[in-house]
Amino acid sequence: MKKTFLQTLILTLICIVSLAGIYALLVFGVAQVMPNRGKGKVVSHNGKTYYENIGQSFTSDKYFNSRPSAVGYNAAGSGGSNKGPSNPEYLAEVQKRIDTILMKNPEISKKDIPVEMVTASASGLDPDISVLSAKMQIKRIAKERNIKASELETLIENHTDRPLLGLFGPEKINILKLNLALDNLKQ
Repeated sequence: MKKTFLQTLILTLICIVSLAGIYALLVFGVAQVMPNRGKGKVVSHNGKTYYENIGQSFTSDKYFNSRPSAVGYNAAGSGGSNKGPSNPEYLAEVQKRIDTILMKNPEISKKDIPVEMVTASASGLDPDISVLSAKMQIKRIAKERNIKASELETLIENHTDRPLLGLFGPEKINILKLNLALDNLKQ
Protein backbone atom coordinates (compact mmCIF):
# COMPACT_ATOMS: atom_id res chain seq x y z
CA MET A 1 0.00 0.00 0.00
CA LYS A 2 2.84 2.37 0.88
CA LYS A 3 4.52 1.60 -2.46
CA THR A 4 1.31 2.24 -4.42
CA PHE A 5 0.68 5.51 -2.59
CA LEU A 6 4.20 6.75 -3.33
CA GLN A 7 3.89 5.83 -7.04
CA THR A 8 0.52 7.61 -7.23
CA LEU A 9 1.94 10.71 -5.55
CA ILE A 10 4.93 10.82 -7.94
CA LEU A 11 2.67 10.36 -10.98
CA THR A 12 0.38 13.14 -9.73
CA LEU A 13 3.30 15.53 -9.27
CA ILE A 14 4.65 14.69 -12.74
CA CYS A 15 1.23 15.38 -14.28
CA ILE A 16 0.84 18.67 -12.39
CA VAL A 17 4.27 19.92 -13.44
CA SER A 18 3.98 18.80 -17.06
CA LEU A 19 0.33 19.67 -17.76
CA ALA A 20 -0.21 22.71 -15.55
CA GLY A 21 3.31 24.09 -15.86
CA ILE A 22 5.26 23.06 -18.93
CA TYR A 23 2.27 22.74 -21.27
CA ALA A 24 0.83 26.11 -20.17
CA LEU A 25 4.18 27.81 -20.72
CA LEU A 26 4.52 26.15 -24.13
CA VAL A 27 1.09 27.39 -25.25
CA PHE A 28 1.84 30.88 -23.90
CA GLY A 29 5.21 30.90 -25.73
CA VAL A 30 3.65 29.86 -29.04
CA ALA A 31 0.97 32.55 -28.63
CA GLN A 32 3.66 35.20 -28.20
CA VAL A 33 5.12 34.53 -31.65
CA MET A 34 1.70 34.54 -33.35
CA PRO A 35 0.12 37.63 -34.92
CA ASN A 36 -1.25 39.95 -32.24
CA ARG A 37 0.64 37.97 -29.58
CA GLY A 38 -2.23 35.63 -28.72
CA LYS A 39 -4.71 38.40 -28.01
CA GLY A 40 -7.22 37.35 -30.64
CA LYS A 41 -8.17 39.02 -33.88
CA VAL A 42 -8.73 42.67 -33.01
CA VAL A 43 -10.64 45.02 -35.33
CA SER A 44 -10.89 48.77 -34.81
CA HIS A 45 -13.78 50.70 -36.33
CA ASN A 46 -14.86 54.29 -35.59
CA GLY A 47 -12.74 54.42 -32.45
CA LYS A 48 -14.10 51.17 -31.03
CA THR A 49 -12.25 47.88 -30.64
CA TYR A 50 -13.91 44.55 -31.41
CA TYR A 51 -12.75 40.95 -31.32
CA GLU A 52 -13.39 39.31 -34.67
CA ASN A 53 -13.30 35.76 -33.30
CA ILE A 54 -15.84 36.35 -30.50
CA GLY A 55 -19.55 36.70 -31.16
CA GLN A 56 -20.99 40.21 -31.00
CA SER A 57 -24.55 41.27 -30.28
CA PHE A 58 -26.24 42.77 -33.33
CA THR A 59 -30.00 43.12 -32.88
CA SER A 60 -30.77 46.39 -34.67
CA ASP A 61 -32.94 46.13 -37.77
CA LYS A 62 -30.28 47.93 -39.83
CA TYR A 63 -27.70 45.18 -39.21
CA PHE A 64 -27.41 41.50 -39.93
CA ASN A 65 -28.46 39.92 -36.64
CA SER A 66 -26.03 37.57 -34.95
CA ARG A 67 -26.59 34.14 -33.51
CA PRO A 68 -28.09 34.16 -30.00
CA SER A 69 -25.78 33.76 -27.02
CA ALA A 70 -26.59 31.87 -23.83
CA VAL A 71 -23.95 33.93 -22.00
CA GLY A 72 -24.77 37.42 -23.28
CA TYR A 73 -21.65 37.44 -25.52
CA ASN A 74 -19.44 37.49 -22.41
CA ALA A 75 -16.20 35.71 -23.29
CA ALA A 76 -15.32 35.30 -19.61
CA GLY A 77 -18.39 33.14 -19.11
CA SER A 78 -18.32 31.01 -22.24
CA GLY A 79 -20.86 28.19 -22.25
CA GLY A 80 -24.26 26.97 -23.28
CA SER A 81 -27.51 27.17 -21.36
CA ASN A 82 -27.39 23.48 -20.31
CA LYS A 83 -31.14 23.27 -20.76
CA GLY A 84 -32.42 20.20 -22.56
CA PRO A 85 -34.51 20.36 -25.74
CA SER A 86 -37.68 19.55 -23.80
CA ASN A 87 -37.14 22.12 -21.03
CA PRO A 88 -40.17 24.46 -20.95
CA GLU A 89 -38.04 27.57 -20.26
CA TYR A 90 -35.75 26.74 -23.17
CA LEU A 91 -38.68 26.10 -25.51
CA ALA A 92 -40.24 29.42 -24.51
CA GLU A 93 -36.95 31.20 -25.18
CA VAL A 94 -36.63 29.60 -28.63
CA GLN A 95 -40.26 30.47 -29.43
CA LYS A 96 -39.62 34.08 -28.41
CA ARG A 97 -36.63 34.20 -30.79
CA ILE A 98 -38.75 32.72 -33.60
CA ASP A 99 -41.48 35.29 -32.98
CA THR A 100 -38.93 38.13 -33.02
CA ILE A 101 -37.44 36.95 -36.33
CA LEU A 102 -40.89 36.60 -37.92
CA MET A 103 -41.87 40.07 -36.68
CA LYS A 104 -38.67 41.68 -38.06
CA ASN A 105 -38.73 39.66 -41.31
CA PRO A 106 -42.44 39.25 -42.23
CA GLU A 107 -41.65 37.96 -45.72
CA ILE A 108 -40.25 34.67 -44.40
CA SER A 109 -42.08 31.77 -42.81
CA LYS A 110 -41.20 29.78 -39.71
CA LYS A 111 -39.84 26.88 -41.77
CA ASP A 112 -37.36 29.25 -43.50
CA ILE A 113 -35.63 30.24 -40.25
CA PRO A 114 -32.25 28.49 -39.89
CA VAL A 115 -31.98 26.72 -36.54
CA GLU A 116 -28.76 28.60 -35.72
CA MET A 117 -30.71 31.87 -35.53
CA VAL A 118 -32.89 30.63 -32.64
CA THR A 119 -30.40 28.44 -30.73
CA ALA A 120 -27.15 29.49 -29.07
CA SER A 121 -23.91 27.73 -29.91
CA ALA A 122 -22.18 25.50 -27.36
CA SER A 123 -19.82 28.31 -26.35
CA GLY A 124 -22.42 31.05 -26.71
CA LEU A 125 -19.79 33.07 -28.60
CA ASP A 126 -20.06 31.89 -32.21
CA PRO A 127 -18.91 34.82 -34.40
CA ASP A 128 -20.31 33.32 -37.62
CA ILE A 129 -23.65 32.78 -39.28
CA SER A 130 -24.49 30.75 -42.35
CA VAL A 131 -25.03 32.25 -45.78
CA LEU A 132 -28.69 31.23 -45.51
CA SER A 133 -29.05 33.17 -42.23
CA ALA A 134 -27.57 36.27 -43.84
CA LYS A 135 -29.73 36.01 -46.98
CA MET A 136 -32.84 35.62 -44.84
CA GLN A 137 -32.26 39.17 -43.52
CA ILE A 138 -31.61 40.95 -46.84
CA LYS A 139 -35.10 42.41 -47.39
CA ARG A 140 -35.30 43.87 -43.90
CA ILE A 141 -31.88 45.53 -44.10
CA ALA A 142 -32.43 46.78 -47.66
CA LYS A 143 -35.67 48.44 -46.57
CA GLU A 144 -34.19 49.82 -43.34
CA ARG A 145 -31.09 51.28 -45.06
CA ASN A 146 -32.80 52.13 -48.35
CA ILE A 147 -30.29 50.19 -50.46
CA LYS A 148 -30.72 47.60 -53.17
CA ALA A 149 -31.01 43.96 -52.19
CA SER A 150 -28.49 43.14 -54.92
CA GLU A 151 -25.86 45.24 -53.09
CA LEU A 152 -26.44 43.22 -49.95
CA GLU A 153 -26.22 39.95 -51.91
CA THR A 154 -22.85 41.08 -53.30
CA LEU A 155 -21.71 42.06 -49.81
CA ILE A 156 -22.66 38.61 -48.49
CA GLU A 157 -20.88 36.91 -51.39
CA ASN A 158 -17.71 38.95 -50.79
CA HIS A 159 -17.66 38.13 -47.07
CA THR A 160 -18.40 34.41 -47.29
CA ASP A 161 -15.63 32.18 -45.97
CA ARG A 162 -15.46 29.04 -48.08
CA PRO A 163 -14.70 25.54 -46.72
CA LEU A 164 -11.03 24.60 -46.40
CA LEU A 165 -9.95 23.04 -49.71
CA GLY A 166 -13.59 23.18 -50.73
CA LEU A 167 -14.27 20.17 -48.49
CA PHE A 168 -13.88 20.82 -44.80
CA GLY A 169 -16.53 22.83 -42.98
CA PRO A 170 -19.51 24.86 -44.10
CA GLU A 171 -19.64 28.22 -45.82
CA LYS A 172 -19.92 30.90 -43.14
CA ILE A 173 -19.85 34.62 -42.65
CA ASN A 174 -18.23 36.52 -39.80
CA ILE A 175 -21.05 38.73 -38.54
CA LEU A 176 -18.75 41.50 -37.29
CA LYS A 177 -16.88 41.82 -40.61
CA LEU A 178 -20.16 41.76 -42.53
CA ASN A 179 -21.77 44.49 -40.42
CA LEU A 180 -18.69 46.71 -40.49
CA ALA A 181 -18.63 46.36 -44.29
CA LEU A 182 -22.35 47.20 -44.30
CA ASP A 183 -21.62 50.42 -42.40
CA ASN A 184 -18.94 51.27 -45.00
CA LEU A 185 -21.32 50.96 -47.96
CA LYS A 186 -21.99 54.27 -49.69
CA GLN A 187 -25.66 55.09 -49.26
